[in-house]
Amino acid sequence: MSDAKTGVGANGETLVSFRGVQKSYDGENLIVKDLNLDIRKGEFLTLLGPSGSGKTTSLMMLAGFETPTAGEILLAGKAINNVPPHKRDIGMVFQNYALFPHMTVAENLAFPLSVRKVAKSESIERVKRALAMVQLDKFRHRYPAQLSGGQQQRVALARALVFEPQLVLMDEPLGALDKQLREHMQMEIKHIHQRFGVTVVYVTHDQGEALTMSDRVAVFHQGEIQQIAPPRELYEAPHNSFVANFIGENNRLAGQLLSRDGERCVVELAQGARVEALAIQTGEPGAPVMLSIRPERVCLNGRSADCANRFNGRVEEFIYLGDHVRIRLEVAGNTDFIVKQPIAELDPALAVGDTVALGWQVEHVRALDPSPVE
Repeated sequence: MSDAKTGVGANGETLVSFRGVQKSYDGENLIVKDLNLDIRKGEFLTLLGPSGSGKTTSLMMLAGFETPTAGEILLAGKAINNVPPHKRDIGMVFQNYALFPHMTVAENLAFPLSVRKVAKSESIERVKRALAMVQLDKFRHRYPAQLSGGQQQRVALARALVFEPQLVLMDEPLGALDKQLREHMQMEIKHIHQRFGVTVVYVTHDQGEALTMSDRVAVFHQGEIQQIAPPRELYEAPHNSFVANFIGENNRLAGQLLSRDGERCVVELAQGARVEALAIQTGEPGAPVMLSIRPERVCLNGRSADCANRFNGRVEEFIYLGDHVRIRLEVAGNTDFIVKQPIAELDPALAVGDTVALGWQVEHVRALDPSPVE
């Protein structure tokens, strides 16, 4: 386990390729429709999506526990469709840890090394390094039942890394942990990845987890990747309505395209108001569109004076969240329009029932396909 940190996809080298991969269990319905995906060596890629979107099935095909119905999976340039899981040089971390209860922590870590016939002296040294990496040196002689959930997950992580695989797959590994421990483990896994540069493919339905940990995120829906991008780009520049609504909080205003000029367009809302927006995914003039505006991009009162798009809103509710407040307003007929305000910027005189000026800049509103959220 070398300490040399490799740059994330520094040389752009591809480690894994899905080429036209499909998966069906009944011969009719495709769980994975036509997956074409390159995973770069050294990157942390998260497969994100709701239940049944195809993300876990894709991971299981890569691991070798499921066989593609069509298409090909390449690992380091070689087709692995017919290679059994234990010969793929892949580490796995599951939500339920999958530790051997009758083995001590050290024996659990030594097991994948003995299977690979690593010499005893080398095995002892690698187990020692792996335990130090997850800060469990003092627990080497304990059994899994004597450890907390977080400690067991650390052991599972160390076991997946101890034989120095070229690829580590993680399937909802933090799902069973409480919020505080989960957030701590997110950082721990991220830092281990940064330190050792191993390629990680991580499956979760938790968008916050995906944004926090990943170099890139692939958003799955109905068996297809809707968008793949670095976390910030995914959040700030969603390609369609599904991604805009699945990643983070999003205000939606339904309207009709009036005109388009290059990258910008004008949209008329139901009540006749007009909004100038970025034209991301629009049809011809007259076609329906959905406007997407993030709650933290909306300016209130005097801050809205310089905004290209200005409205009045009626305050419906305050939701206090410690460091910030979510203000629910009625805006252009939408009664669930949310504005996020840091506590330090909140006007203490603002009350439910007040009419308030608000606005947003053109670059913060995106005209997208009108497809409903599913």
